[in-house]
Amino acid sequence: MALFFGRMISVLLSGRMQQRSITPSRPRLRFIPFRKKDIIEMCIADGALGRADQKTFREFCHLLRSVFHFEYHDTLETLKDLYAPLNPDRDTRKVDVFTDQPAKSFTETLHGLLDKANYERLTQAELEAAFEESSLFQIKLHIDFDAFEEVLLFTRGERTHTEQVATLFGLIKKKVTFSNFDRVVIYIRYRDDVMSDAAKRKPGSTMLKLFQNVPRADVEMLFPETQVGMRLIDKLMIGVPALVGAVAIATTKAGASLLLLGSLIGFWLGLHSEVVELDEARLIAILAGLAGLGSYIWKQFSNFKNRKLLFMQSLTQNLYFKNLDNNAGVFHRLIDDAEEEECKEAMLAYYFLLTQASMIESEAVLDRLIEQWFASRWEAELDFEVDDAVAKLRKFGLLQEAGGQIRVVPLDKACELLDQRWDDYFR
Repeated sequence: MALFFGRMISVLLSGRMQQRSITPSRPRLRFIPFRKKDIIEMCIADGALGRADQKTFREFCHLLRSVFHFEYHDTLETLKDLYAPLNPDRDTRKVDVFTDQPAKSFTETLHGLLDKANYERLTQAELEAAFEESSLFQIKLHIDFDAFEEVLLFTRGERTHTEQVATLFGLIKKKVTFSNFDRVVIYIRYRDDVMSDAAKRKPGSTMLKLFQNVPRADVEMLFPETQVGMRLIDKLMIGVPALVGAVAIATTKAGASLLLLGSLIGFWLGLHSEVVELDEARLIAILAGLAGLGSYIWKQFSNFKNRKLLFMQSLTQNLYFKNLDNNAGVFHRLIDDAEEEECKEAMLAYYFLLTQASMIESEAVLDRLIEQWFASRWEAELDFEVDDAVAKLRKFGLLQEAGGQIRVVPLDKACELLDQRWDDYFR
């Protein structure tokens, strides 16, 4: 009977359990979903460069990559210095002899690096909307935000996925469509008055983590200080059968024992004057009834604890396979991502300005050319950061401007300028 009620509840609520609010699509992302080497080959495959120019273009890209790599190495050293006092995994001693104060905090520098790597910050409204969505892993989590002094959450790459999810004890599988982030970076700084085991019992500790393939509806599982809770359907699936079973036991097996015990307690409390004789047989009956009822209650409590353990196991397994890096290792990866994105943007802007028959009227025209090329030739919708790309060409002296129109210097001259810039780094 208890099993029947449990399955009835599951059938009635399974439809609601599977509903997932798909957040309206965000604006096109700045992330270019191709590697630097792929971008070079894609440009050459475009057919606008002759054989000799193809070789020179490869040399130009090699010099450009070297310049970006050198300049981002300086950014990496700055981040390492800023993060050293905050690093929970440091194995070196602190030396309090420095007098110069950093111009920027670690979070400001990290924010700038994530922007260069084309990560998008998840706003408070978007974060709250994600918390309201139904979990793909059917887990309800409670987060203690009061323990955090500062929280930053950035994402890159968002796609729509469809997967089959098992319901009704695995007997039924339903297709579920959800939004998925390719990369998620989370930075948390604890309050100075919080002593948390997750923060190694150190007030003001920090946590920096990088994850992959995170469903939008499950971003809360990335936070520390989370407690696994029971959804309404889980409580009903356990509570209703347990209640029905308890009533059945109380009215059958333990009914006589409970009635006898109630009469005995009523006599002791003076609620009635009828004497209740407690012989050995009745005592054994009372003990047997209470033991049966207690055994059933303990069994239901164990079922509840086991279900929570299953939820914890599901959470742990998902985090294990989604975690890419932690703490200092995260911004080493981010430096590589930022260097990659900056280099790809500069390559694309230079190539499209180089291969046009005349000067381009404005940055907006260049932006439209590149975005249309990706959409029609490579089936990739993106928001190209044309202003940033043009600014990089201007910084390296590769851009020529006249009357609002823009073009780039020839390939040989561009290689000469980049080679000169490289030499100047060591003078």
